[in-house]
Amino acid sequence: MPPIAVSDLTRLRATRPEAVAEAARRRARRPLLGGTGRMMVIAADHPARGALGVGGRPDAMANRLDLLERLCTALARPGVDGVLATPDIAEDLLLLGALEHKIVVGSMNRGGLAGASFEIDDRFTAYRAADIAKARFDAGKLLMRFDTEDPGTLDTMAGAAQAVAELAEHRLTAIVEPFISRRAGGRVVNDLSGDAVIRSIAMASALGPTSAYTWLKVPITDDVDDMARVAEATTLPLVLLGGEVSDDPDAAYARWRKALALPSVYGLVVGRSLLYPRDGDVAGAVDTAVGLL
Repeated sequence: MPPIAVSDLTRLRATRPEAVAEAARRRARRPLLGGTGRMMVIAADHPARGALGVGGRPDAMANRLDLLERLCTALARPGVDGVLATPDIAEDLLLLGALEHKIVVGSMNRGGLAGASFEIDDRFTAYRAADIAKARFDAGKLLMRFDTEDPGTLDTMAGAAQAVAELAEHRLTAIVEPFISRRAGGRVVNDLSGDAVIRSIAMASALGPTSAYTWLKVPITDDVDDMARVAEATTLPLVLLGGEVSDDPDAAYARWRKALALPSVYGLVVGRSLLYPRDGDVAGAVDTAVGLL
């Protein structure tokens, strides 16, 4: 990759906005699952919900040049299959030529702004299925947090079901990320117990009129031994999410390795843990994660 200059990207956006669509049309594509039958995707959709913090740094993801450089480093590593991103980031990467022979997963509902009173009412504010198809991308990802105390859950469920239906109409994969959630101390927190993750899977699997194109993006449970029960809760393909940056990366990698051994788990979709590792070595963190596959 050439050195990234934000001013060049801004100038191109200002003078030739059609360059985004041109880059999408030219992009060399590949199957969702490569020759290994596994998937390693870098997630970069947190900023759209105003979630810029990583570890103890509240503004870690605020600098777009820094984020793009980290993403380009990660995408260039052997074994990395693609990116999960909102339109702004995906289009920057398109213009940089970083998505050739990669899969692109469009992040769809980013309306549940972090810390907002309406966070659970997670409206679809980014990609629509038709946009993902037009851009020749490969899948759509949607976040589905179930909070039985928040009426916004029902609106999100309806939107999620519609998104699953529309993606299926375009024969595009829907990657649904479900959680059982609740408010604690003014914050939305996710229940990562085995029973809660299984319950979230049961509800998410039934969204929409067909599950033929649905995959699930699931967390690793508090007790990693519960992941065997989680995998038995559905016949849908699973990928693991990375979550927050761990104070003990070796322990996190060991948990990923154990969960990846389950036959219905097809890969990893990880963002902050690999883009902002505590030692600053993005390439090293990505290579370690790829090695787990």
